Amino acid sequence: MNFSNKKIIITGGMGFIGSNLACHLVKMGANVTLIDSLIPEYGGNLWNIESIKDKVRINISDVRDENSMRYLVRGQDYLFNLAGQTSHEDSMNAPHTDLDINCRAQLFILEACRNYNPEIKIIFTSTRQIYGRPQYLPVDEIHPLYPVDINGINKISGEWYHLVYNSVYGIPLTVLRLTNTYGPHMRIKDARQTFLGIWIKKLLEGKPIQVFGDGKQIRDYNYIDDVISALLLTASSEEGKGEIYNLGGSMPINLIETAELLIHLNGGGIYEIIPFPEKRKKIDIGDYYADYRKIQSKFGWKPVTSLAEGFKKTIDFYRKFLNHY
Repeated sequence: MNFSNKKIIITGGMGFIGSNLACHLVKMGANVTLIDSLIPEYGGNLWNIESIKDKVRINISDVRDENSMRYLVRGQDYLFNLAGQTSHEDSMNAPHTDLDINCRAQLFILEACRNYNPEIKIIFTSTRQIYGRPQYLPVDEIHPLYPVDINGINKISGEWYHLVYNSVYGIPLTVLRLTNTYGPHMRIKDARQTFLGIWIKKLLEGKPIQVFGDGKQIRDYNYIDDVISALLLTASSEEGKGEIYNLGGSMPINLIETAELLIHLNGGGIYEIIPFPEKRKKIDIGDYYADYRKIQSKFGWKPVTSLAEGFKKTIDFYRKFLNHY
């Protein structure tokens, strides 16, 4: 994977995944531009790029700004399109905002690429949420799409806008459907990005982890480094254009087991089982874990970080830098 001297733009560049990706690309010698609105609800955090702030170009801009995107995509070799509204509950409370960010803004980005840089290689991050409540497990890429919330509907639209621009205009791009990603730099002040964030925050503050329902819902998880590996593999290859790939974890476990593992690795803590908040219960998807054999067979990708190792690294990071998050 040779990204030396390549010009790369990352939307959501100061967020969880974007900032970790930027750190990797800087080490590889890439010329990186980060786009982030730094709107408080959406996860951007200047501290995430503290170690590379003098080695990247920073543009405080919103992907909903059509004029900015026209300017920023010019001359770039790669676009990692990671910006998005990720909160499922927020999408139900403010559906028009979710529509603007996850649909309209994606069209702005793609139109900018079509008109000013049609050779740019795009990697778009989608989500497991679009599958809705699984009809079978593990969930593969041909599983029916039946989202249970506005966020899932809009993410499907954003995903398919990308695929149409590949098939009609020939813009090279690949779609990755992510599962529960965790690790350093993730948002932990609330559950807008992932429930694991608020769980770890409560754990470090000596408060109970709250597990909704009966705690037997199964999930799979990917440590951030494994996700970065998938992003870089698919970007650097000439194969996979116009394709969709699931990412997934190698060890699906239920929520109670997840809480118990975190408590063990932290050296203490407690969890409590509480009823589902009514709003959350209506959009919960039940059990989920992904079939990632498609990306494994094409690119050799598989998760290599165990849950114990990844959780330990994450806890240690936030124990050290909790005041920044």
